[in-house]
Amino acid sequence: MSTAKNFLFDIICLAGMLAGLPLLGVWLAGFPLAPYLEFPPHTRSVQHAAFSWPAFGLIAALVAVTVTPLVLRGIRAYRRLPAVQEFQRHPFPWWGWVGILAGTAAWVLAWTRWPWFAALQPHTFSPLWAAYTVVVNALCCRRTGRSMLTDRPVFFLGLFPASAAFWWGFEYLNRFVQNWYYAGPELGSWAYFGVATLSFATVLPAVLSTRDLVCSFTWVRRAFGRMPPIPWAAHPLLPRAALVAAAAGLAGVGVRPDYLFPLLWVAPLLIIVALRGIRGAPHPLQDFCTQDWTQAVSAVLAALVCGGLWEMWNYFSLTHWKYSIPFVQRFEVFEMPALGYAGYLPFGLECAAAGNLLEDILPSAIKWPSGPKNH
Repeated sequence: MSTAKNFLFDIICLAGMLAGLPLLGVWLAGFPLAPYLEFPPHTRSVQHAAFSWPAFGLIAALVAVTVTPLVLRGIRAYRRLPAVQEFQRHPFPWWGWVGILAGTAAWVLAWTRWPWFAALQPHTFSPLWAAYTVVVNALCCRRTGRSMLTDRPVFFLGLFPASAAFWWGFEYLNRFVQNWYYAGPELGSWAYFGVATLSFATVLPAVLSTRDLVCSFTWVRRAFGRMPPIPWAAHPLLPRAALVAAAAGLAGVGVRPDYLFPLLWVAPLLIIVALRGIRGAPHPLQDFCTQDWTQAVSAVLAALVCGGLWEMWNYFSLTHWKYSIPFVQRFEVFEMPALGYAGYLPFGLECAAAGNLLEDILPSAIKWPSGPKNH
């Protein structure tokens, strides 16, 4: 099968499963379908479970067991670095300074309420994150002499429309669990679609550009470039099992949203990995079958960095989102409950998987070598 046909097959399967299975599940359960198809989404029909200390403790323990060994490994690698690292720094590009100025202006406008700017106040998200992405690419150029924007412009530009479609999928799945909702001025259907699409278009460029920046740090490559491989992760039955698990979970997510809501973040990743793994195509989880986890861990770290900035910049913006997450809705950092940040861990891998999909149809894009030019 050609690369383009593989891409279309993956997209059709992914879209069909994400769109159809949750609706099929709620229909079979006898629930009305109208609340899940409302646009713009205003109805909040899901009543979430109250905060639970046992559930909070269990989830916190699972996150700690997963993350702590990697954090300690990263700290040890950072401490082993020389006090001063000698490597050639490249000039900070002029367009990076433009990004800093534009981002600063967008940040100020997002957090203020000047009457003369009132008509444009709901639209500050996109310029703020576009500026962030430009600055991150400039920092990559400063550290390595390379960046996605300058070395892979076709791929970089393709990320924006891909990102819009990518995040609309999460918005759709959120209708079944309603873990977040938007506050601010109400917009009509077309205005809502336009504003939201522009905002969603910045997600993948921001995360994947940040991943490239994270990869440029010596301590990251030293910490995660020689990891013990996970042998069972390469088992040939694992992709098929992941596909079945994702399908079953999506069918039940609207029926038992309090218990299956994590699948909103996990199921799309499992589907992409399964479809690509079955035919041997690259995907981010295959790094765990090797000793080099740099790309996968960098994607996770990039999502956490972007997630922290998303939540911070969201907090004082006029148009913003709020959360309602069962069992753990407490100890908010900005609007997000503390344990909610764990969702950014699989989300980073999801962004990397989406990037793998896009690379299937952009073969002319110049790909980075295994490491940056300088250390």
